[in-house]
Amino acid sequence: MFAVTILGNNSAIPTVDRHPTAQVVTCNDQLLLIDCGEGTQVQMVLYKIRRSRIKHIFISHLHGDHYFGLIGLLNSLSLLGRTEPLIIHAPPELEPILQLQLEASYTQLKFPLSFVALREEAAGVIVQERDLEVSFFPVKHRIACFGFIIAQQRRKRKIILEQALAYEIPSAFYTQLQEGADYQRKDGVLVKNNWVTLPPAPGKKYVYCADTIYDEELIPHMAGADLVYHETTYLNALAERAAERFHSTSVQAATLAARAGAKRLLIGHFSSKYTELQPFLDECVPVFTNTELSIEGATFLI
Repeated sequence: MFAVTILGNNSAIPTVDRHPTAQVVTCNDQLLLIDCGEGTQVQMVLYKIRRSRIKHIFISHLHGDHYFGLIGLLNSLSLLGRTEPLIIHAPPELEPILQLQLEASYTQLKFPLSFVALREEAAGVIVQERDLEVSFFPVKHRIACFGFIIAQQRRKRKIILEQALAYEIPSAFYTQLQEGADYQRKDGVLVKNNWVTLPPAPGKKYVYCADTIYDEELIPHMAGADLVYHETTYLNALAERAAERFHSTSVQAATLAARAGAKRLLIGHFSSKYTELQPFLDECVPVFTNTELSIEGATFLI
């Protein structure tokens, strides 16, 4: 399974029914948390997110609406008895902030916590696991800020059952076939893997563009993505205000998705000044048809 669940879709200030930015990406049996605004752990409880399965947390930048919920989440994980290591990928200034909070409250976490510093000059792959690859890239905001590319790697080959049966390969060996192994028969015949399997299906890609001004340099990172999340803090009438505050509008996000050849666009980070979100969709769809609102609690399959 490869999917994104929205925990928070608002910018800056939480409202009664919208929360600051937070998303959970499910990749097979692992959960990844992207940003952790105020109230994220409450949203996790509400939407039945299994916090124990989170191994990596990615913080795009250090504006409070993207990380003020983090220290509370870490404390809760410890109180709930977590012992598995947790890795936070974030701008380097976050580590001393969290350490100060823990020290000031005399809190000692019961699990190993490590940090991976995100620096523009080191942009690239930061997680490489069997079925998962995560990389990061800079975006243009008022402070150092980063986007993330989460790629699901499909490595298992597809067995051609008729061929496997014809070559008398026992089903107990099918797992090895999926891993690319040849099969040595008892009569001495070596059955080549590509005789009985097909290459893995292409992997899928989710691109998270954090707070950013309209920037066509993002297009290569978004190119061909199965799903792109891009902020749309303002409707297009406030394009000038968006630029002043290093944010984007609905039409700008849709324009980038179209130029990048993305398959789907997910929009969020809505300003609290808007009580209705449908106008964002109304402005995006004429530019990029396959656009969806990041509604809290919704899960989007990739």
